Amino acid sequence: MNWKLIGMTAVINAVITILLTIIYLPLSIIGPLIGGFLASYLSSGYEDYEVIDLKDGAVLGAFSGLIGGLILTVLFMIFGSLNPLLEVFIGSNTILLGYVILQITVISSFILGLVGGVIGVLCKN
Repeated sequence: MNWKLIGMTAVINAVITILLTIIYLPLSIIGPLIGGFLASYLSSGYEDYEVIDLKDGAVLGAFSGLIGGLILTVLFMIFGSLNPLLEVFIGSNTILLGYVILQITVISSFILGLVGGVIGVLCKN
């Protein structure tokens, strides 16, 4: 696996998601999709074979989404961009708030990155 490419697409995922969250929250799903798409679309073949199939694209997109989700969690916790929104539902318990942000961000980014990876392989082939 090309970890530099996965790391680069995870950062792209996080940056696009942060910007779209600030602009308009429902558009934030585009970031992980683009990150997963780029991870599988820009990836070259492995040592054993040249063709990347749907499973490989899904794995690359999932890794990109997972790492991007962790980066997003750290950024959300540092800058507190979701604090007022989630405090309405949870209260002011910061440990619980951090856990909810971690779960929502990582799981949604993981799934959307996986879908983006599959779309990237379909477009590449």
